[in-house]
Amino acid sequence: MSTTRLENAALPNFYRLFDALNAGDLSVIRDAVTDDFVDHGSPVPLPPGPEGYAQILGFVSRVLKISYEVKDVFHTEDRICVRAVAHGRGVAAVHGEAAAGKPYAMDTLHVYRTEGERLAEHWGVRDELGVLVQVGVLPPPQLPVGASPEAF
Repeated sequence: MSTTRLENAALPNFYRLFDALNAGDLSVIRDAVTDDFVDHGSPVPLPPGPEGYAQILGFVSRVLKISYEVKDVFHTEDRICVRAVAHGRGVAAVHGEAAAGKPYAMDTLHVYRTEGERLAEHWGVRDELGVLVQVGVLPPPQLPVGASPEAF
């Protein structure tokens, strides 16, 4: 059986971006993403391109003070898939006053479509409910007491 090794020319830019984000340096965004880059994973509307991505990553880095711990990276010729843990602290304006300063670890998944050496699109999934439980804003979910499978 033969195997094919799929390379992705954008992998170095992906790693540069995550390393720079963890260091609070967003200057690499312009070189790492395409001019028409779209972040489909943003919770707020953004303009396309490096400027839009810099807006949301600036918020993630400077306001939420998130750093990423990359757990897994899988890629094809035009996709990079990442499983990471985002480490941050609660922010009163985002999570509520009672959560301010409390640490959390949020599971995240990221999919990037690539064009040549650059990232062209991003989709992200975050366990934001888990964050609200960790910082004490919401109680942990529980199954009803005495619930049987037939009840569902």
